[in-house]
Formats: sequence, C-alpha cells, structure tokens
Amino acid sequence: MKKVLVIGGGGREHAIVDALSRSPQVGKIYCAPGNAGISAQAECVAIKDTDVEGLKDFALANGIDLAVVGPEVALAAGVVDAFKNAGLRIFGPSKAAATIEASKDFAKQLMAKYDIPTAAFETFEDYDAALEYVKKGSFPVVLKYDGLAAGKGVVIPETLEEAEETLKDMLLDDKFGKGRVVVEEFLTGPEFSFMCFVDGKDVYPMTLSQDHKRAYEGDKGPNTGGMGAYSPVPIITDEDLEFSLEHVMKPTAAAMVAEGCPFTGVLYGGLMKTPQGPKVIEFNCRFGDPETEVVLPRLETDIYDIFSAVADNTPMPEIKWSEKVTMGFVMASKGYPGDYEKGYEIEIPHSITAPRHCGERSDVAIYHMGTSLKDGKYYTSGGRVLMVVGFGDNLQEAHDKALAAVESIKCENLFYRRDIGWRVL
Repeated sequence: MKKVLVIGGGGREHAIVDALSRSPQVGKIYCAPGNAGISAQAECVAIKDTDVEGLKDFALANGIDLAVVGPEVALAAGVVDAFKNAGLRIFGPSKAAATIEASKDFAKQLMAKYDIPTAAFETFEDYDAALEYVKKGSFPVVLKYDGLAAGKGVVIPETLEEAEETLKDMLLDDKFGKGRVVVEEFLTGPEFSFMCFVDGKDVYPMTLSQDHKRAYEGDKGPNTGGMGAYSPVPIITDEDLEFSLEHVMKPTAAAMVAEGCPFTGVLYGGLMKTPQGPKVIEFNCRFGDPETEVVLPRLETDIYDIFSAVADNTPMPEIKWSEKVTMGFVMASKGYPGDYEKGYEIEIPHSITAPRHCGERSDVAIYHMGTSLKDGKYYTSGGRVLMVVGFGDNLQEAHDKALAAVESIKCENLFYRRDIGWRVL
C-alpha cells in the first residue's frame, strides 16, 4: 500500500486527500500542514507548505511513495525541484514552470509570443507611466499585480479614481509586495475554469467548472479567492471546449516546452467566453480552489494512477467522470477578503461532517478550508472556512441540497452567497 504526502492545508487539499482516500492503492495519507477537517482522513504534519527542506526531509524519513502539491506558494518555492533532486516522486510543476502563475507578465508575454488568445495588455513598473496609459484607455479596466497575491491581486476599477488608488496600492505602497502591474483591456462574457493534467506536451482535460470570484451576491464587491463553484458548465458548448483545448491549453503546454520549462502537473486555464470566442483571463500552475472541490468528487478514475502517470511520464489511464453534477458554497469569515476575526465556534451537523463523492449515496460533502479543532469542536481559522458541496442529477438539485446543508451549519461569524450558479439557474 502506498504512502502519499499532500502538501497544503485548504479546501483544495481536503478534496485531493478525499480523492486519494478512495484509491485502493493508497494505504496512508499525510498532509502538511493540513487542517481540522483533513485530520479525519489524513495524518496532519506540522510543516509549512513553503518549508521545502522540512517537507523533503519528512518524505525521505517516512518512505513517501508520492507527494502531491496543492498551493502555488509551495510550487513557487521550488518544492518539486527539491524532491526530484532527492530522488522522490512528486506531482507538480518545477519552479521555472510555476512562473506561469507566479508572474502575470510572464504568462501574458508567453501568450503574445505564441498567439494564444487573451486580452490586450501592457506591463508597468512606474506609477506615472501606468496611470497615463490607463487615462488613455476605457473603463472598466483590469489591473493585475504581477506576483502571487492569494487570488486577491486582480482589481477591476470602474473609474479613474479607483484606478489611481489601485495603482498606488500596487506600485507605490507595495500592498502585495514589490512588483510590476499588468494593465489589461476588460473582456466581457461568462468565465469558466478549464483544468488539465499536463505532462510536457501531453494534455488531458478535466471536466469544466465555473467559479464565483466576487464576495457578494449579484457579483458585487471585491474579488476573492472564490465564493463557490459548480460542474459541469452547460453554457460552455462542446465547440467552446474543443477550441479551448486546441487553441489554448495544448499550445500553452507546447510553448512551455519550447521555452525550456516544460510543465507537468495541473495547468489551470481561467477562460472567458467572449463574443470573439474563448480567451485567457489567467493561468494557474495547480488545481483551482474552490473548483477542485466540485471537480474531483466527479472523478471516477483512480487519482493515484493519474498522479503517477504524470509524475513518472508513463501512459495516462482513461479518465472517466460521473454524470452527477456538483455545486458548492463557500462559507467565509465576515470581513473576507479584507480583515476578519478568527476563533468562532462552528456547529456542523453530524450528517454532513464527512466528505462524499458522487458514487456514494450521500447528497452532500463538506471540505474544510480554514478550520481548527479544539476539545472536539471546530473553530474558524481562515478567511474562507468551509466549502459545502451538493450532488444531484441536475444543477438545481445540487444547488438546493448544498444550500440546505449550508443553512444547517451554525456559526455567528460566517457569510456566504446564496446565488451560486445564478448564470445557469
């Protein structure tokens, strides 16, 4: 039986642990650092996801057969390179390949060079030059901090005043760190998340999902890491999917090979179905969060086989997906994505405490994103706290089951959007 180490401690990692727990090949799962919910399915290890040496030493000492990396910060820190140099098997891209997410400018320059459809853009280091460029354009405009910002480094100002304030945050006050700003044209149309398993030039698509980035109902409020998701996405046609695979995901994988930093792992395409066809909003170098929590429960193939095929560069098994549909609601701490308080007790009915997947009878799964456990009770410990996922034969059924479960969870400091899936319902 295989020993697996999952690196990370959020809802995405909980969904990965949950999927691995369904593999008959996996006997022991560790998660570093994990969280309170994950501890029900894996042994949590108190090692930070960016402690590359600590993670490597743990894997060597405990005979880990395969490591799986969740968060972008671990990938950008070079954990995959360190594991491979130590002779360890690991699923995820190298530090060089992770630049496709770690630098928005790198991704945009790559798309421009290889004719991958995306919004027009310019990159700036100087505040005055950036402001001058924005003044000449139209509103809304998209401003992206060039580095990693936990899903919060994208702002879409509607006015010049908002743009000035945002550019000041990013270029003068270093709110996200020292970095450049990518100024993009504003595209319109529904967004969708297209994740693919990638092994160099070989690209294996996952089922589509759609995330909800804005904090409040009606797509109002600031951008977040995601407030809910569902899968599949009926408003995206087979033609859209085929175009996105052939003109976006496959050419991007080939471009990374050509640039000398071949990509292995999960390539996430955040795409928009514009009037001119699908275009890239962003690339991520890992599973999306919260999309993973609605996509992996629909996976019927043994995920250990998939991870192994990519890690070892061996033939990929046929990837099969359930016909069931999924919809998930994020429960977040009041104040998120800004300042919020921690340590509020959460009462979760016993009937929904364990994750489930579509092949089982349960109608609901719960994934922990930011929780802690003390004396047998759960407490809030992050901005996004829980992701509650409903399963159904259609999206309305999945929506209703998830929302009923959300409403049964008691905590005085959580909020959520009730309108997840509103575009298709």
